[in-house]
Amino acid sequence: MGALYRYDEFDHAFVNARVAEFRDQVQRRIKGDITEEEFKSLRLMNGVYLQLHAYMLRIAVPYGTLSSKQLRTLATIGRRWDRHYGHFTTRQNLQFNWIALKDVPDVLQALADVEMHAIQTSGNCMRNVTADHFAGAAADEVADPRVYAEIMRQWSTAHPELSYLPRKFKVAITGAEEDRAAVKVHDIGYQIVRNEAGEIGFRVFVGGGQGRTPMVGKALRDFLPEADLLTYTEAIMRVYNLEGRRDNKYKARIKILVHEKGLDSIREEVEAEFERIRDGALKLTPDSVAAMQQYFVAGPFETIGQTPVFDKAKAKDADFAHWVSVNVHAHKQPGYGIATISLKPIGGIPGDASSDQMDLVADLADRYSLGEIRISHLQNLVLPHVKLDDLPALFAALQDAGLATANEGLITDIIACPGLDYCSLANARAIPIAQGLSERFGSPARQAEIGSLPIKISGCINACGHHHVAAIGILGVDRKGVENYQITLGGSAREDCSIGELVGPGFGADGIVDAVEKVVDTYLGLRLSPQETFLEAVRRVGLPPFKEALYGQRA
Repeated sequence: MGALYRYDEFDHAFVNARVAEFRDQVQRRIKGDITEEEFKSLRLMNGVYLQLHAYMLRIAVPYGTLSSKQLRTLATIGRRWDRHYGHFTTRQNLQFNWIALKDVPDVLQALADVEMHAIQTSGNCMRNVTADHFAGAAADEVADPRVYAEIMRQWSTAHPELSYLPRKFKVAITGAEEDRAAVKVHDIGYQIVRNEAGEIGFRVFVGGGQGRTPMVGKALRDFLPEADLLTYTEAIMRVYNLEGRRDNKYKARIKILVHEKGLDSIREEVEAEFERIRDGALKLTPDSVAAMQQYFVAGPFETIGQTPVFDKAKAKDADFAHWVSVNVHAHKQPGYGIATISLKPIGGIPGDASSDQMDLVADLADRYSLGEIRISHLQNLVLPHVKLDDLPALFAALQDAGLATANEGLITDIIACPGLDYCSLANARAIPIAQGLSERFGSPARQAEIGSLPIKISGCINACGHHHVAAIGILGVDRKGVENYQITLGGSAREDCSIGELVGPGFGADGIVDAVEKVVDTYLGLRLSPQETFLEAVRRVGLPPFKEALYGQRA
């Protein structure tokens, strides 16, 4: 079977107690015994938001790992209590946008029955700890980051010192040199590394984030020993809790503290606190890490030499060969691959999956991927352990379900937040813009010509669509009651992390797709070769050619 953490007695008791507690709170709200204002903090502690049209429930998927049983439960929730679909987010969570308040306790109980919850998916606490969606499978992995993400989840859940922080706090962990978890745009990012002695440890980044003031995280430590992970994190959190701004929510994130005090000053304070507590109860022992690692041992894998079915299918079926070249990645086990299931069909809504599709993916995971599914922060699903010879059958099943779009990392693999179609904070719609761009660039030949070009769209400055770190970022703003879309170029969420630069004045909803096409055509005209990516070209030539294409001589 797949590699998943299983709840212990404490986990079960804790989550079930929270469900019972919230059931009572919901009943009191419905009866009118408490006001919406009094209820707000209680519902947010359980992942319940009040959106434009209805309540929204945000469900935690720790480090993006799901079992087939858990995914089937999510499908059932969508079918029974929502509108037959869910929305996978950039935080490896799932959101249901049409949940009735009276049904939320039953939904939470259904989640608890399969070892899931919605705790700490909102509020000024440590949110869902995210990780590389290829964790435990990637050929380039130093170590499985989910081991440490689960250790951190257990430590941080309902931690009294982490429950009322100055602002929400996000942590990501990647297990490879290639950053697939966007660790440099998190409050704390951990990259697993080995030192010269071959020992496991972490490179620590602090002060990254997007939103109103986007910043790239700074290296706080080049090597933190494995044993000190929780102790060092607690030291950072204590400094932040003590000094983080509570008078201004726009300046309350740790990135502002790092910026205002300076990295060296923050490092000095963190290291002093770390020295004071480093030999305390939070120190990880080899036995405790080894015990957790046992939960994340996938398999058993078969010993595979030849892959005749896979090789024959690639030679005979051009569509299959193309899908493999785009959506399948190298696995650490010979004869296996990591298959991405795109939730970005041409003209579709990024990140949405119907209940029927969730059920199908759960079935395919049981059949082909040891019962295991991943959610990527790019709003796609992943089957992490597929035999190469099973890929043709998997592809055929995905084709039948409309889930075989071969566009991972290409221009139509667009990240988009729910925007003004759902979110009460949004200033502009994001979904229709994503659909328009997807349709404009939907031709497989056009996508292949363009190559790697991530587009990310946010409907407001909070940047849930990660537009700051997109090769082409789009931010929707309100200009005197009219939707206006600004373009940024040159961002990246990877190991070469950078914040995109604003090109110039924005465009209306009826002009933004044309504007992006001008940007893309300009790139195709100036790149040195088809191998030079859009991001590389922007970094080489800067913004002037794109400004001229968009605005003419007034640029």
